[in-house]
Amino acid sequence: MIAKTRTTSFSSDVLRIDPKSEVQRIVDAVKDQVFNQLRRKGVVLGLSGGVDSSVAAALCVEALGANRVFGLFMPERDSSGDSLALGEMLAGHLGIEAELEDISPVLYAAGCYRRRDDAIRSVFPDYGPGHKSKLVLPDLSDDSPYRVFSIVIHSPAGEVARKRLPLGAYQEIVAATNFKQRVRKMMEYYHADRLRYAVVGTPNWLEYDQGFFVKNGDGAADLKPIAHLYKTQVYQLAEYLGIPDEIRTRPPTTDTYSMEQSQEEFFFSVPYHVLDLCLYALDHEVPADDVASAVGLTPDQVERVYRDIEAKRKAAHYLHERPLLVENA
Repeated sequence: MIAKTRTTSFSSDVLRIDPKSEVQRIVDAVKDQVFNQLRRKGVVLGLSGGVDSSVAAALCVEALGANRVFGLFMPERDSSGDSLALGEMLAGHLGIEAELEDISPVLYAAGCYRRRDDAIRSVFPDYGPGHKSKLVLPDLSDDSPYRVFSIVIHSPAGEVARKRLPLGAYQEIVAATNFKQRVRKMMEYYHADRLRYAVVGTPNWLEYDQGFFVKNGDGAADLKPIAHLYKTQVYQLAEYLGIPDEIRTRPPTTDTYSMEQSQEEFFFSVPYHVLDLCLYALDHEVPADDVASAVGLTPDQVERVYRDIEAKRKAAHYLHERPLLVENA
């Protein structure tokens, strides 16, 4: 990353990039990584219908050619139908081969849904068939020093209820839903092995830095071509690369829980364009007072975002850690 510097003015322009030169830089890196370092014939990646996987796929096509990029659609019982439709649109737009792998049967067999629902019933005993749910964090208007997850449920009768989650129930729900990302990665590596391809990970810098991924799930990959780019910058590349408008205008979602849910309410608590700037500002030692007007927050709220960034970085240390050895190789 860029070395820390002290600045006296701050605006959203700090995240502007030259898309043409950045695309060329990434394309050159992907070619070298796939062909020379990894010695693979092409790449496999999951297509979620989101901007990150779409930009990663388009960059790989630019680097390797459409015939060396293989896409996977991996919906499950709780997935939005929009994700599959947009993923298929992207594959057609790029002219790449892609395959549908419905992972629901594997998740049923592993007890993903059963384990999750059992944990939810420890809070809402009547939770059952026909119910939907999601996990949410408090937003910045809640100035509590403790950021505790709540669960929201939607009953078949249309009633919505919300309760704070005890730590044990929260951990069980997350552990169960993490099956989804790990099964998807298993499918990606199956196809990578049979094709002698490499697996592409699609996190942006915001997700990578803050730990918005599952260890040995969507966090596993052979190369991560956009992990150095802020989410705002990914959108700049999406426009330059001609990613369809339907994908570029879709709000970022988790597409993990059965109720519709934004990344903001599940993990980040503020919109990505705000968090991008706060993340940049914190790393470049920009005072909260200088940042506040640029992001539309009060200085106190910016300080709260700074503290949340640092807390998530500490939690992400485990996610980034490689397997530990008795003797370092």
